[in-house]
Formats: sequence, C-alpha cells, structure tokens
Amino acid sequence: MKITKKHVFSLLIIAIILIGAISIASAYTGTGFSHSIPSSKYYDLSASDILSKYANTDCHVEEKAICTKVVDGDTIYLDNGDKVRFVGVNTPERGVEGYITSKNFVQKLCLNKEVGIDIDDSKHTDRYGRILGVVIVGGKNVNEMLLKEGLAEIMYMPPSEFYPYDWANSNTHVASSHSSSSSSSHPTSSESTSSDSSASYIGNANSGKFHVPSCSSVGKMSENNKVFFSSRNDAINQGYVPCKRCNP
Repeated sequence: MKITKKHVFSLLIIAIILIGAISIASAYTGTGFSHSIPSSKYYDLSASDILSKYANTDCHVEEKAICTKVVDGDTIYLDNGDKVRFVGVNTPERGVEGYITSKNFVQKLCLNKEVGIDIDDSKHTDRYGRILGVVIVGGKNVNEMLLKEGLAEIMYMPPSEFYPYDWANSNTHVASSHSSSSSSSHPTSSESTSSDSSASYIGNANSGKFHVPSCSSVGKMSENNKVFFSSRNDAINQGYVPCKRCNP
C-alpha cells in the first residue's frame, strides 16, 4: 500500500492521542491523598470568617511578600520570586479528588494578599528549590488550618523545625509513608527533661524552637506546648532550634 501524506498525518494524530491517554493514566498522584470536601463548603465564607475560627500562631514571620499564584493546596508563588512549599502538610495533587477544594481554600486566604513565612530553620528548601515554611495570614497558621479542615494530610519529614502533629486533630489523615514519623521528635511537656522552676530554657513543642525564660515569645506560648530544658545542649539534642528573637 502506498503511504501518502494523509496516512502519515492520520498516524501522527493517533500517536498524539495515545501519548495523551498514557500521560493521563500515569499522572502524578503523590501519596494518593484525597478528600471529599466540596468547594461549596467555603463558597459563602470570607477569608475573615475562616481566620476567625483559629487562634494566633506561635510561629514568627521571617519574610513578607504578596502571593501571586496558588499552584495547589500546598504550594504558592510570591512576588519576590520565591516559591513556597507548606511544610508538614500534603494536599491532593491535580486530578485527584479534593484538589480543587484545597486549592480554592488557599486562594481565598492567600491570593493577591500579603502573607508571612516562617522558614524552616532545619531545612530551608526542598529538592525543587522551594522554600519550606509555615504560611501565616492575619497572624494565623494556614498549614494548621489545612490539617484541621481535613484539606491536607500530615507529611512530617525530619529534619524539620516544625512538628505538624501538634497542628492536627483526631480526624487528621497521616501520609502512609510517613506514619512512623509520629514518634516524638519534639517531646511534649509531659516528656520535659527539667522542671519548670529549674529550667534554663523553654521550648515550644508547636514550633520546635527554644527560648530563654524572659523571651517575649514565652509569654504568648500555650502552657501545653511548653517544654523545659536544663541546658542549651539538652534542647538542641532533642531537635529544638534557638529562637532568633532572644538568641538563647
């Protein structure tokens, strides 16, 4: 059979369709985390309505910029050129159920607004060059909101300054490949190595930072999050990092 240009063109179209079908079938789904929360749940809520449900965070703003793009529920771009990956959490990937709702939630809180970033002091960036950190809007921890709303799962990947299990509730999902990470990298107050009265340093189990007792951050800290250390080395050996405000 004589092969004409028409045959070649037809074969080319078929090849393109097949490649597209294979790409869709093998699309990256991350951990496979999904949720069935409808976008309509937040349709009538303003950013202020959502923020009012949460207490102010103990995390500190180390960088401020305008969010110019929301890639998905756990990645945003800033007008200073930085790409930020929400540390400790993982939302559904494109094409997975829940992707739109998680992305829209972050858009409502962050897009075209000034956001603060508390950069992970233990690991500044991921392998893609994105900054790892807590995203802060109106003094509230957006990473925590995603977990408590059921829009994200815990993805704890030490070393990390932050311990996302402290942001979760009883219904929060944990990434299956990271479930073993729930062992206490940061001890709770019941695992303190020193008593309140003899402590030379006070750690925050929520942020993973430690402070001198006179630091202003200690006064804002929840009693349940306080961890007491008798020495600086004790705090560092248990994975805590020095506060940049009081420089313990």
